Amino acid sequence: MDESTQISETTEAVRDRRRLAVIGAGMVAHRLVEALVERGATDAWTIDVFGEESRPPYDRVALTSFFSDRDPDELLLGEPSLWQTPGVRLHRGVKAHEIDREARTVRARGRDYRYDALVLATGSYAVVPPVEGSETPGCFVYRTVDDVAELRQWVNDAADRLGRPVRGAVVGGGLLGLEAAGALQALGASSTVIEFAPWLMPMQVDEAGGRTLRRIIEGLGVQVRTATATSRVRAGRDGRVSRMDFADGGGHLDVDVVVFATGVRPRDELARAAGLSVGERGGVTCDEACRTDDEAIYAIGEVAHVAGRTWGLVGPGYTMAEVVADRLLGGDAAFTGADMSTKLKLLGVDVASFGDAFAATDGSLEVVYADPVGGVYKKLVMSDDASTLLGGMLVGDAQAYASLRPLVGSELGADPTAWLVPDGVTPVSGGALPDDANVCSCNNVSAGEIRGAVRGDGCEACHDIGAVKGCTKAGTSCGSCLPLVKRLLDDELTAAGIETSNALCEHFAMSRAQLFDIVRVTGIRTFSELVDQHGTGRGCDICRPVVASILASLGAGHVLDGEAASLQDTNDHVMANMQKDGTYSVVPRIPGGEVTPAGLIAIGQVAEEFGLYTKITGGQRIDLFGARIEQLPAIWQRLVDAGFESGHAYGKALRTVKSCVGSTWCRYGVQDSVALAIALELRYRGLRSPHKIKLGVSGCARECAEARGKDVGVIATDAGWNLYVGGNGGFTPKHARLFAEDLTTEQLVRAIDRFLMYYVRTADRLQRTAAWLDVVEGGMDHVRSVVLDDSLGIADDLDAAMAAHVDGYSDEWADTLADPEKLRKFASFVNSPDTPDPDLAYVPERGQRRPATADERATLIAGTTLEVRA
Repeated sequence: MDESTQISETTEAVRDRRRLAVIGAGMVAHRLVEALVERGATDAWTIDVFGEESRPPYDRVALTSFFSDRDPDELLLGEPSLWQTPGVRLHRGVKAHEIDREARTVRARGRDYRYDALVLATGSYAVVPPVEGSETPGCFVYRTVDDVAELRQWVNDAADRLGRPVRGAVVGGGLLGLEAAGALQALGASSTVIEFAPWLMPMQVDEAGGRTLRRIIEGLGVQVRTATATSRVRAGRDGRVSRMDFADGGGHLDVDVVVFATGVRPRDELARAAGLSVGERGGVTCDEACRTDDEAIYAIGEVAHVAGRTWGLVGPGYTMAEVVADRLLGGDAAFTGADMSTKLKLLGVDVASFGDAFAATDGSLEVVYADPVGGVYKKLVMSDDASTLLGGMLVGDAQAYASLRPLVGSELGADPTAWLVPDGVTPVSGGALPDDANVCSCNNVSAGEIRGAVRGDGCEACHDIGAVKGCTKAGTSCGSCLPLVKRLLDDELTAAGIETSNALCEHFAMSRAQLFDIVRVTGIRTFSELVDQHGTGRGCDICRPVVASILASLGAGHVLDGEAASLQDTNDHVMANMQKDGTYSVVPRIPGGEVTPAGLIAIGQVAEEFGLYTKITGGQRIDLFGARIEQLPAIWQRLVDAGFESGHAYGKALRTVKSCVGSTWCRYGVQDSVALAIALELRYRGLRSPHKIKLGVSGCARECAEARGKDVGVIATDAGWNLYVGGNGGFTPKHARLFAEDLTTEQLVRAIDRFLMYYVRTADRLQRTAAWLDVVEGGMDHVRSVVLDDSLGIADDLDAAMAAHVDGYSDEWADTLADPEKLRKFASFVNSPDTPDPDLAYVPERGQRRPATADERATLIAGTTLEVRA
């Protein structure tokens, strides 16, 4: 059925136009039509687009998101109005069967469509290797929305049929394979990736990078088998897939679903049948105009063999589309190659490669940083004199990608290792990029084009990120360049004397720091008041938790009072950290890691009575895991009665103050680090902030408390205390930097008070102290002058704010236990508040219990003796 949009036009207008036929309705075809319409081509051309799928062009790059119950219509590209443009007709669900080059017609739906120019944009198809049994029911490819829909339906049906989690396997450990593995996980299935090469993603990363990627992905619960070939897929008695056999004695794997993601091949069958030339390994041969050996026929995207190769990324395809649009309108644009840089997030893991990532250039040097424990591998490829950047790859931490990729071919101007190590240089500012630096490789947008859009060169000036995206298309595909686009925008606006936007979200046109000041000065104490007087709408998942944090920082009452409870994130909402099986962890505060024998006994008794898994953390306290939501009040009642209080492990607040044993016991200690750590933790407990805060106190320079890895670190000296700030662990570790030396205890506490309160007031949402110090105007020197020298004249105000916090502190859990209304929030089911969640399942391990894995659950359901603890 033809679902085309028919536009009424005069016979004369149609007769005067030339006819363009586009075979294929994917991302590249969409860009071609979009480019033609933007340039007014419909005055000269009537455009017919033939697509085999039932829906308009959509974003294949985001295909995996469809597994998370996302509406496929959300993947549609551009504005629907494109297909309502006079002279543009999209034929959905229509396959082109034949090209008659002599008659210049395309055969589709039993009729011939005449063309003056034809563009082949048929893309590629998923390759299934010659594996016996690959057509067994339960075997899928991963290419289109329909493929995804069929796979999702199969997995859901299999889970219902089998009564246990589905066992999945993915053949292929490249981009599509890892996306498919993530999709299976999103559906609740287990997943094993089988890759023929010795490491994962061999086209994007080298062996060392592949090893790092494997460790990360296996840590996320996906099994990996490399250097493995699948020889056969076997069916069970019901005719559905049940097992995979591996070649060369590699054993077998029991499976319920198999996804083949071993690559793609150009869909060039129409071109072959029409007698057009194709490349040795497929793809329609084209010149630099993307024209085939028939002057009326062009090819773009994955089906085109141009500049000596086929191109498997959307960026080069978009460039080809722009070239053909220009040629159809009489221009002379040429395709001579494209940037093959990629930045991906697979299973939540960043992987990026750019330029000469495999060091193929003669004499090139490789600069490598590897952290196997942290799951990070970074490599820069430099010229033989180590000055010019040629390429690189980043696994586990691709934060520097947006800054590094545009610098390929340029001198870095610094020690290359500074870009790789955790304490590396701040990413390059937008102003440091030359105009010809390619910022958006997907859409081939340079830094100069972005600057021109901001200035209004040839168009209306763009003064926000949305306008820049709309004008230049930068950041509209994969989005990895958006941080750099934003920096270019801000730099250009600043140079023009225009104030840049720092809006928190669409509901508040001010930053978090400005919002904090509004609440502090006005005395507003509810979100409703704030949004009515200073915002719009009803808020969102960005601004609501931010306002909740600000209100808590300013002592606006208990986090579960009134509407404040609805503002909180999941963990704050029940004052506990949710775990992967839906239970919660309980973390009582143990200041400085010091706990009495009676306290230890009380914690042990609670853990034993409620069947909780116990673990001593790196922050010198004890986590109790596996508490059901309805058990939390009873657990905390026992802990509060034993003298414990909330450790705020769930909040953006002070977590811990870690200490060594100090001069109390240690023969090397020069100050009492334990006493100071306890005093600091009791002083700052409950302090809500833009992000979590951790402190450390070491009793000597041997640094056993690892204070320089904390937001605030204190190291004892013979003369007093050295203060360090801006350190953190996490995904991007940072060492704290020296802030002040040889302080007395009184000076130290005053400096920390002011530092923390200034951070709380001025940092952005979810910004750790390390990141804040990197971007706050004036940097460390400015903050030091504010804290130590009162350069802004606000020291008394900061001191008073901290004093108010200390005086107003009250334990959240003790207050909750005394309030029946708050306790009603802790129920497993609304209609049966004391009924345990029946889906919880545990197995014994090392004398405790842990959540059962998917395979263990399957065994449990089959009736073995695995422990089930309700």
